[in-house]
This record gives sequence, structure tokens and C-alpha cells, in this order.
Amino acid sequence: MTIVYIVGARPNFVKMAPVISALKERLPIERHVIVHTGQHYDREMSEIFFEELNVPEPAYLLGVGSASHAVQTARVMERLEPVLEKERPDLVIVAGDVNSTLAAALTTVKLGIPLAHVESGLRNFDRTMPEEINRVVTDELSDHLFVHCEEAVENLRAEGIAEDRIHFVGNTMIDSLVAVEPRFRAAATAERFGVEPGEYLLVTFHRPTLVDGPLLPVAMERLRHTAHELPVVFPVHPRTRKMLGGFESSQGILLTKPLGYIDFLSLEADAAAVLTDSGGVQEETTFLGIPCFTLRESTERPVTIHSGTNRLLGLDLERIDEIVPALAAGAASRPLPKHWDGRAAERLANVLAPVLSDVHRASG
Repeated sequence: MTIVYIVGARPNFVKMAPVISALKERLPIERHVIVHTGQHYDREMSEIFFEELNVPEPAYLLGVGSASHAVQTARVMERLEPVLEKERPDLVIVAGDVNSTLAAALTTVKLGIPLAHVESGLRNFDRTMPEEINRVVTDELSDHLFVHCEEAVENLRAEGIAEDRIHFVGNTMIDSLVAVEPRFRAAATAERFGVEPGEYLLVTFHRPTLVDGPLLPVAMERLRHTAHELPVVFPVHPRTRKMLGGFESSQGILLTKPLGYIDFLSLEADAAAVLTDSGGVQEETTFLGIPCFTLRESTERPVTIHSGTNRLLGLDLERIDEIVPALAAGAASRPLPKHWDGRAAERLANVLAPVLSDVHRASG
């Protein structure tokens, strides 16, 4: 029996690592095949995650690289199809909402192979975002939909997804965080960058809406203003670095290269607050209890807002000025979302292992 895991971008590695580990433990004699599409390919965005999360080397590297949405999706489909035809897996597992996820889902179902989707049911109801299209289509095509919050269950029910396809197992990304917590707590990355724990703002920007047009220079100007009161540490995504042009570190703003998983979590855990447009960072800060401010008009992770750790600022960049006063006001702590406990992949394996065993017996 063969299980194929498709990864392609930084968030996929974090979500899929505990799934691979849990299923290998439950099904040790089966063939577990990792396919890396290469949507992210820089060492800091790809290779280092395999090392830090102890994920086995991919059996296949598709090398699709950067391109437009259509070209990138097409490249994955074109290069993945012969891999799946060769392996003829009993199940393909995808995660998240990147182009590799959608492309792998389409290729898999067209070959008649069962499909599982980790992190199903997230919706921000904004069809102008490519990730929303990727999520909706992948969920519609999947046989097994693994969700990490109650809102996701309700979203899938509203779309007519059958109950027996929906499995509320929890957040596998939190599993990865829990697994490396002793390491990032001891890393002291803030000190290496010359900032005091609890006394800086961590920033991440990478989405086209924010970085590909006129908003990015305005955001940087507001950060200059904020840095007078709260130093800024900004690990710069390759896409964002390209759009920043000649902007360099200045008084109170430290720009760094992209960081590995351990170093980034260390900075995140020790930050006074985080300003981001990332989905995963919204969830990590919720688990860590760090105030998060999100520069987006909507979020597919409203559970983080309900948890009291995340505030949606929209794209009104003057609202960056609200961060320091909000920190001074403080916020009440609330319980973590259900099943964000480091055991989501174990629950996922409890669902899939019997299904795969039944398939194996039937085919035998």
C-alpha cells in the first residue's frame, strides 16, 4: 500500500510533518512517498523545514518554481501526473491552500485516486483571493476533509459536504509547534538580533495585495513611526524583498533574510506583538498567547479573533498606529481552540489507518 504526501510551500511542511510521522507510526510497513513540488525553493523557505521538522527527504522533486497562478498550477499538474501514474497510490494527502494543493487535488481525482485534505473548511468568502478558490475546489474534490476548528465544520456543511467526509481532528500545525517548543524556547533568537524579549514588534508581509502595489511603501512609513516606540524585526519574504527595492534596515527597523522554523518561532514567542498578513502566523500567535494584528480585509481563521489574540486591521495602514496603544491596554486571556493540543495528527491517523487497512484487505 502506498500513501503519497504532496508539499510545495513553507506552510505545507509545517502542517504535513506531523501527519507523515503519525501515519508512518500507525502503518510502518506501508510505502510513504513525499513529493515536493518546489513552489517554494529557497533554502530558508523549503530545505531548512525538512531538517528542523525531521521530515524524510522527498522521493520526487518537481521543481516548478515561481510563475503566474495558471503556469504554476499547470506545471505541477504536468509533472505530478507521471509520478502518480507510476506510484498508483491508495491515497494522496494535500494540505493548506497554495497552488500546489489545488494542482495536486485536480491531478489526483482525474486519475481516480482517493484524496485527503488537511486544513479543510477555512473560508474568508473573498473569491478575489487565489487561496480561497484553491480551498473551495480542493474541499469539493476531497474524500476525507480534516478540519481544525468548529467554524470550518459549519462552512463545509453549508456547502453541502456530506458529514461522513468531515473529520474534526484539530490543528496539525500546532502539533509541529508543540513538538519543537523546547527548542525554540531555548533558541534566544531575539538576543542574537540585539532586541530584548517582549520589547519588539515582529512583522511579516508576503501577500500580493499588500506587497505588489502602492501599499507597501505606506506600510513601511507607518512602521518607521511605530519603531520610535517599539523596535521592529522584519524577516523579509523573497517576494517582499523584491518589491522593497533599495529599502534597508534603518533606525528601529531590522530587516533580515527569511528565517527557519525554530528561529521564527523563537522571535514570535518573545515578541511584544506580531503584525502580519499570514494565515499561519495568526494561529501560531493564538497558541503562544502573543497579540497579533492582521493587515487584511478578511481572515479565513476567525477562530483566532474569537480567541482574543488577533485583531483584523483591514488595509487601512494608518491603523498600524493602533498597535502600541492596544498593547498598553492589554487583553483578557481565553482558552485555546478545541483540539489545538499537539495531538491532531494522531486523531487524523486514527481516522485514516482503518480506512487504508480496509482498502488493503479488499485489494488483497
